Amino acid sequence: MLAKYRALPESIRQYLLVTANYWAFTLTDGALRMLVVLHFYDLGYSPLAIAMLFLFYEVFGVVTNLVGGWLGARLGLNRTMNIGLALQIVALAMLLLPTAMLTVPWVMAAQALSGIAKDLNKMSAKSAIKTLVPKNAEDKLYRWVALLTGSKNALKGAGFFLGGVLLSVAGFSGAVAIMAACLLLVWLGSLVNLKAELGKAKFKPKFSQLFSKSDKVNILSAARLCLFAARDVWFVIAVPVYLTSQLQWDHSQVGMFLALWVIAYGGVQSIAPSITAKTSAPAGKVATTWAGILLCVTGLLTLAICTAWVSPQWALIVGLMIFGGVFAINSSLHSYLIVSYAGDDGVSLDIGFYYMANAMGRLIGTVLSGWVYQVAGLGACLVISTFLLLLTWLLSFKLPRNS
Repeated sequence: MLAKYRALPESIRQYLLVTANYWAFTLTDGALRMLVVLHFYDLGYSPLAIAMLFLFYEVFGVVTNLVGGWLGARLGLNRTMNIGLALQIVALAMLLLPTAMLTVPWVMAAQALSGIAKDLNKMSAKSAIKTLVPKNAEDKLYRWVALLTGSKNALKGAGFFLGGVLLSVAGFSGAVAIMAACLLLVWLGSLVNLKAELGKAKFKPKFSQLFSKSDKVNILSAARLCLFAARDVWFVIAVPVYLTSQLQWDHSQVGMFLALWVIAYGGVQSIAPSITAKTSAPAGKVATTWAGILLCVTGLLTLAICTAWVSPQWALIVGLMIFGGVFAINSSLHSYLIVSYAGDDGVSLDIGFYYMANAMGRLIGTVLSGWVYQVAGLGACLVISTFLLLLTWLLSFKLPRNS
């Protein structure tokens, strides 16, 4: 196996290393999110209070993507990826204190580090793909980005399931310790094997160049913000708490269902090129079409939940599955388009700006998910999601129509 790996071209070996790092990180990130939601709900925290635990996670994700793109262009993507892995290990270690010492500010601080780590890792992985794929090979670029993004989300789903199982088997502290030890081994391997200077810009970008000057990058970033806010406004806090409190599901059931959802979501992302671009790489016209389909799906689900014309349990389960498949295609299209739109030199600048907007959408969605669910319930969360998807669809009309 090792001999076959060494016989691969250098670009393929680096792609596999970047992907393996991304996979390992994502597994712990998904598990940690599920651990925090379920553990602190058991401790009596309200949905809004749980959402607040993730506030700094999302806030620092916004800042990290903006500054991280600049750092990646100046220092190299290998360094920013390894820094992300190290920070996640520190964040996990912070949560190993006894339960009585895990105060809200302390957990928020740990989540802040985890947010910085996650977005450094993601920005580095997505930017690295652009540097490893030959120029003008847009079809190959789309497929590599789709495979990286889809496999990551499948593993995030596995992380949800892992988090629920570890919480039941090893307890909160035991689960966190196991994940920290495994990620430490991955980080040491990355330090040794990931190529230096990956993605480092030939010029030294100034701090003032953090914000994108490309119209198509700005429009795509705005659409991404609305897209992910529309997902997280009901998926992050409202769905797990609704399944637990209203449908009386236990932790393992919640973890398994959300795990299967995200795994299926990642699987659809991986095959998105076969669905959307059988002959050529997609452009803005395709993104607009799929944003419209997602808007219709979410509108129908909102109607079903708000009017209760079908069983809420079945409406949520079936609706989530359809929503997940269509959302996965939208996400995969956006992930390809930003890598395609980004400049060749200092690619992480544009990609960092775009994922800053992505993190801002998650932040808005997470806070609204806890607050709106607590005040008005799941149906209100879905109404807001539908409105945000309407904005996504309208913004998509301004993207370049052709490749």
